[in-house]
Amino acid sequence: MIGESGENLGVLARDKALALARPEEGLDLIEIAPAAKPPVARVMSFDKYRYEKAKAEKKERQAQKAAAVKRVQISARAQENDLQTKVHQLERFLEEGHPVEVFVRLRGREKGNPAWARLKLDAFLKMITVEYRVVMAPKFAQGLFVQIVKK
Repeated sequence: MIGESGENLGVLARDKALALARPEEGLDLIEIAPAAKPPVARVMSFDKYRYEKAKAEKKERQAQKAAAVKRVQISARAQENDLQTKVHQLERFLEEGHPVEVFVRLRGREKGNPAWARLKLDAFLKMITVEYRVVMAPKFAQGLFVQIVKK
C-alpha cells in the first residue's frame, strides 16, 4: 500500500486500505500493480492517475517515433560538395539518435559494376566525422545500401 504523499504504508488488509480512501476529498484507492504478490494499491486522485498514465503513454509513443530510420541517398557520380551536404544531413540525423540508411543510387550500366559502387560508398562513409557503427552490412539491390547508427 502506498499513501497519498508516496510513503510506503506496508501490507494492509483490503478493509483498512478502503478506509484510507476519501472520495469526498477526491482520494481514491487505485490498484497500481495487480499482478504483484501482494497487489500494489495507492491512495490518490483517479483523475490525476489517468492524467499521469496518459502523459507516460504519449512520451513512449514519441520515443518510438524518434527511432524511425532516416535515409540519405547519394548518386555514385555526385561531386564533392554534394557529398559534403549529404554528410552534414547524415550527421544531424545521427546526433538526433536516428539510425541512418545510406543508399548509393546506381543507374543503367552502373549496376553492372558493384565493386565500383562499393568504393564510392566507402569513400562517402570515410567523410563522416561522427563516430558510428555499421548495423547492417552493405547489400546490393537497385544500388548499394548500408545502415549505420551513432556509437
